[in-house]
Amino acid sequence: MNKQKSLVLLGTAHPFRGGLAAFNERLATQFQQEGWEVIIYTFSLQYPGFLFPGKSQYADWEAPAHLNIRVRVHSVNPLNWLRVGREIARLCPEVLLIKFWIPFMGPCFGSIARLVRRNRHTRVVCIADNIIPHEKRPGDMLLTRYFTRSVDAFVAMSRSVQQDIAAIAPGKPCSFHPHPLFDNFGEPVSRATALEHLQLDNQYSYLLFFGFIRAYKGLDWLLEAFADPRLACLPVRLIIAGEFYEDSKPYTDQIARLQLEHRVVLRTDFIPDDQVKYFFCAADLIVQPYKTATQSGVTQIGYHFGKPMLVTDVGGLSEIIPHGEAGYVVSPQPAAIAEALVDFCLRNRQHHFDAGLAREKQKYQWAGMSAAVREAKNG
Repeated sequence: MNKQKSLVLLGTAHPFRGGLAAFNERLATQFQQEGWEVIIYTFSLQYPGFLFPGKSQYADWEAPAHLNIRVRVHSVNPLNWLRVGREIARLCPEVLLIKFWIPFMGPCFGSIARLVRRNRHTRVVCIADNIIPHEKRPGDMLLTRYFTRSVDAFVAMSRSVQQDIAAIAPGKPCSFHPHPLFDNFGEPVSRATALEHLQLDNQYSYLLFFGFIRAYKGLDWLLEAFADPRLACLPVRLIIAGEFYEDSKPYTDQIARLQLEHRVVLRTDFIPDDQVKYFFCAADLIVQPYKTATQSGVTQIGYHFGKPMLVTDVGGLSEIIPHGEAGYVVSPQPAAIAEALVDFCLRNRQHHFDAGLAREKQKYQWAGMSAAVREAKNG
């Protein structure tokens, strides 16, 4: 790489899809706008097929033309790690930036980082979604520690992750910076346009559960809360938008048992990037009834589209959504979720949070995240 400020981002990007790819591509764009030369090293194989819970890992749209994305990394091939590590080391970037979210990637990322550091020039910075995973498996801590020992400095996206890093990698510099706005899903459209696009009836208000569906995200709690008789008589519907990453039957059975078939809108395929705005602009309230969490990109899509949010008081969610200002923070249980939904729907609070949302939104610009990475590099 030339004498221009340079960064290699190691992680998920096109041809892969999802929130990780969207984050990495948006952050790479930010650094480019600030005058950095950026290369993204993404996967030739991210997960073996049998380990991936969804229908497809791959995007069906073109790669972003303004980004230099190299499809190189094989997550389970040590010989590949050796080649990629040596290749990046020869580039001598100022920063090797790694987005870490799951222990499975620890051997791959940790091995590449060790090889790159041998050039005695590149500093390894990790942006940590999670350090301790939501769904724990044997060997997680061993794999995570292998990775954390290869990192020079961390940027944690929630206070709880910052505390986890302090326990697992004591003495390593670790700052906190929350997830920036996901502003790469287009500009807002009118509610009428969104409802027409989604073929939804405009006589109803809509609650939105968005994102891939796994047990820790608490959809079962939300369905139980939505069955509250006080909501049943109101013109409100629940949209469930996102792909099942586990067996869908317990949820469809629960919907039938609670007699919610006519009150729930199921859109349970993967939601492409260009469709996200319609779901958020159709919704009146975004609901994240998580059982465990660190932080969430969904909140930052909500802020971008100016939508109030209901989150449970787990992980770092309450750090992002101040209760009563940008939405609701409730205890993680169906009864508390139901009370907040009743308050919102019965008292017509669709615009009650507008001022707070506009104020909070200003805290989550991408320039702040790039500054946090630069500070970690220099720390």
